[in-house]
Amino acid sequence: MNKYAIIVAGGSGNRMGSAVPKQFLLLHHKPVLYYTIKTFLEAYEDMNLVLVLPEEYADLGREIIDAYFDYNRIQITAGGETRFHSVQNGLRLVHGDAIIFVHDAVRCLVSTGLIHRCYEHALQMGSAVPVTIAKDSVRLLNEELNDNEVVDRNKIVLVQTPQTFHSRILQPAFEIDFKERFTDEATVVEAYGLKISLIEGEENNIKITRPVDLLIAEKLLEISMREGVTS
Repeated sequence: MNKYAIIVAGGSGNRMGSAVPKQFLLLHHKPVLYYTIKTFLEAYEDMNLVLVLPEEYADLGREIIDAYFDYNRIQITAGGETRFHSVQNGLRLVHGDAIIFVHDAVRCLVSTGLIHRCYEHALQMGSAVPVTIAKDSVRLLNEELNDNEVVDRNKIVLVQTPQTFHSRILQPAFEIDFKERFTDEATVVEAYGLKISLIEGEENNIKITRPVDLLIAEKLLEISMREGVTS
């Protein structure tokens, strides 16, 4: 079974307040994107990567690959107007029956263990979407009534990536027309008429969107590096 990871790196640096997209910011002297690429390449020797970048930052992406990796298992394609269109562009480079991982480039602390679990689950169920349970109290806003209500947080999950699917599910799903409600791959597959299968995600698999997230990622990476040295 072929393995493809579509790394979506189309975000901007608006919420981060930086001049460059957050996937290119430095984390322990290396770009955030470096760690994401490295983990997927290490997860499986036959993993193929499709890196989806904004056209204006494609050269910067190539510089990262030139500095740390080689092009044997990495392809670059241009991002689209939305995440849906970016993933659609990435899927055009997937060939044959495959398990496809779609991952946020800025979730740079993803573990090889989670990637393995997603792969095995998707092989059996057709899909694997990692989630974590909400820890905080949750309320549902009703703007029309200017009211809100308590929601049982045990019934609320927070969705992560890599969202993982068999190619026979994901590729035809992305041939449907785009809708504004498509916030991730799971919503596209559900709109196509199929159910998705959830698996347990990881607390450390955070998404870097704000400056504080980068600080948290630095500390988590330091802990991981220390444990790697002592183990």
